[in-house]
Amino acid sequence: MSDSVSEDEILVLDLVGFFCPIPIHETRKLLDVSKPGTIVKVVCDDPETKHDMPALCSRLDLELIDFEEKIGEFIYTIKK
Repeated sequence: MSDSVSEDEILVLDLVGFFCPIPIHETRKLLDVSKPGTIVKVVCDDPETKHDMPALCSRLDLELIDFEEKIGEFIYTIKK
């Protein structure tokens, strides 16, 4: 897992290779310490996140701005 990095004011969280519950746990940890309005791009390859990430956003009242699936990777863009 690589640390989040700023890329044009978007935090990128690379969780490729990690499976449930790590992607949801790490995404929540980053969002918990982020300011309102922060945009986080989560890249992972756990198919369970296709259900879990929208549920997390709904529970925490976050905006799931975008979802992409590219060559076995799932990319979520979330606004706090």
